[in-house]
Amino acid sequence: MKLNQSEYENLIIIDYNFRAPLDYGSQNGENISIFVRRVSRKENSKKSMPCLIFFQGGPGYESPRPLSDSGWIKTASEVYDVILIDQRGTGLSSPISSESVLNMSDNDLAKYLTLFRADNIIKDAELFRKKLIGNKKWSVLGQSFGGFCAMTYLSFYPESLEKVFITGGIPPLKAHPDDIYRATYQRVLNKNKQFYKLFPNARLNAKRIGDYLDKNNVQLPNGDILSVKRFQQLGLNLGFSDGMATLNFLFERAFVNDKLSHYFLKQVLMMQTFDTNPLFTILHEACYAQGFSTEWSAQRILNEYSEFDYKENAEFFFTGEMLYPWMLDDYSSLKPFKKAANIIAHKKDWPVLYKEDVLRQNKVPVAAAVYTNDMYVDRGFSIKLAEKIPNMNIWETNLYEHNALRSNGKKVLDLLFKRIS
Repeated sequence: MKLNQSEYENLIIIDYNFRAPLDYGSQNGENISIFVRRVSRKENSKKSMPCLIFFQGGPGYESPRPLSDSGWIKTASEVYDVILIDQRGTGLSSPISSESVLNMSDNDLAKYLTLFRADNIIKDAELFRKKLIGNKKWSVLGQSFGGFCAMTYLSFYPESLEKVFITGGIPPLKAHPDDIYRATYQRVLNKNKQFYKLFPNARLNAKRIGDYLDKNNVQLPNGDILSVKRFQQLGLNLGFSDGMATLNFLFERAFVNDKLSHYFLKQVLMMQTFDTNPLFTILHEACYAQGFSTEWSAQRILNEYSEFDYKENAEFFFTGEMLYPWMLDDYSSLKPFKKAANIIAHKKDWPVLYKEDVLRQNKVPVAAAVYTNDMYVDRGFSIKLAEKIPNMNIWETNLYEHNALRSNGKKVLDLLFKRIS
């Protein structure tokens, strides 16, 4: 296990790289590289601090980088050594990209990608725990999809965990994505209406941009076509505390001399990270799959909501955190994944991610923040699972959005830490 150490501000940063099995069920199989960063405070350098591993939201996104001694990492590092793991396939952990898969067949690529879900992410974490602290326990903090990982960890390795903290990420136990998206689309519509009520000019600007895209062939700076449906995907931001304002101010600068501005097009390209983090598109629906196929659920359920049909409505509504098969054609960097992604969408024999019998007997203290108006993780499914798990302390609030750990990290963590102190 290689490591590198650096210091800045009040932090000590230690980087680790270790090898992990690609497939934990295969003897003498291929290994991949896993990158982990340990963040501790200089004033705690002579103390033996407990460890808190953080699982990032996504799926398919690397851990945050500690750019300064601030935010939730500052709060957490006052109590723990914070372990930031780049989940397999992201960041510096054998990252998956359009360039890295060029020599793989579609079937081999599909099989490869199925090994990058929460079940194997937590096996990587468990392997690192043993390398780092041996038989000692550590605690977990999971944000959004990271909360799904935390619940998988609690299902399979409860004996390794001291405490579990979850922010906006209690998963449904067995729900099919069809049911999840039926609820999610409705919440997205509500966020659209809230957006236009808060920023009335955004309603007019969004419609004007949509009309322009419908009548013109518009290229983004990388050569991709900005279609109406791709523009609609900016609604992914509507569930963040700063998302509505961000879109409003972006739309204000959309036009120069009655044409879409370079500024606008560049910002759209930068805001849509589907191409740089392909696992998000490929495995987003699969992160719910347990013994069933998803069959591009978001695309099928979209047909039940005519409000999103730009041609049929005077109102322009944005979609949310939904991934669609057409993206594998329209996003140039996703094209190498097209056939593999379709194989994955039809895969039925997914292993279970949560053990209900284990969760019903849980003895590990869990504190979770549930955001009443969360656009991404359904409140109803979250509470339903929470009610089945003993030793689970829920803090529900309508004061914060899904990204509260980023926007109000100290407040959120202080409240959660006190609940199971």
